[in-house]
Amino acid sequence: MKRVAVVYGGWSSEREISISSGTQMARAARQAGYEVIEVDATRQLARQLEAAEPDVILNGLHGPWGEDGCVQGLFEILGIPYSHSGVAASAVAMDKRKSKAVYAQYGIDIAEDRPVTRAEAAAAHVLEPPYVIKPVAEGSSFGVVIVREGTNGPPQQLLSEDWAYGDNLMAEKYIPGRELSVGVIGDRPIAVTEITTLREFYDFDAKYAAGGSRHTVPADLPKRVEEAALEASLKAHRALGCRGVTRSDFRYDEEKDRLVILETNTQPGMTPTSLVPEQAAYKGMAFEDLVAWMIEDASCPR
Repeated sequence: MKRVAVVYGGWSSEREISISSGTQMARAARQAGYEVIEVDATRQLARQLEAAEPDVILNGLHGPWGEDGCVQGLFEILGIPYSHSGVAASAVAMDKRKSKAVYAQYGIDIAEDRPVTRAEAAAAHVLEPPYVIKPVAEGSSFGVVIVREGTNGPPQQLLSEDWAYGDNLMAEKYIPGRELSVGVIGDRPIAVTEITTLREFYDFDAKYAAGGSRHTVPADLPKRVEEAALEASLKAHRALGCRGVTRSDFRYDEEKDRLVILETNTQPGMTPTSLVPEQAAYKGMAFEDLVAWMIEDASCPR
């Protein structure tokens, strides 16, 4: 029986979601017959893992340190097989501008963007509205500000004392249209989900609060658009060098018939409202089987 350390929690802004993902995966791994040790990651994670003596690490961390290549480097140093993507793929995918440079090289459509500092973005419009200000390396839509058409001035909330997402940001042209998401398991795209929400956009609460959003699987799309989204998600997964499970997010502008990739998540959520488990279930793969697949797919080096 494999001894699996499910690592979750940590200290990023996504700690709460990571705990939910990790505890769900731990429960499923036990149901699948694995010996499971739950590890709430601290900065002494190397010692925690040495004490746990796992055969495999199931990575349930989200956000900085857990999703950006940092913890993956630790797993490599310890020589313990682990799930999801390796060091380089995780680091590039987490950086929105670097990942977009890769997408463009592989012919995947991206929105116009430019790097900006927080001060620049608050001082004057950095793009013609509408546009979006995003932290370069955060998840769960933390720190995202939409500047609508007709807005008189730049977003002053960027200057708030409570701002916790750094000074290096990205300004990106706002792409109107439908919100789509596609999971990949191994080397196979799963399905296209359309996300609708009554909130301003698919933010943290829309993602994780009960009733915050509606997921339609499969999305009601023309066949060619569905196939284009499936193809683009797999192309992004491969272009970044990802492993295991990923999820790529898109906007589809029906007026211009344009499908634009926003980002690829190398540690997609595994909560009750998460997209990849829903897509897997639609394809007949139970959550327990999905978790078992991730455990068996683990390797080192990655």
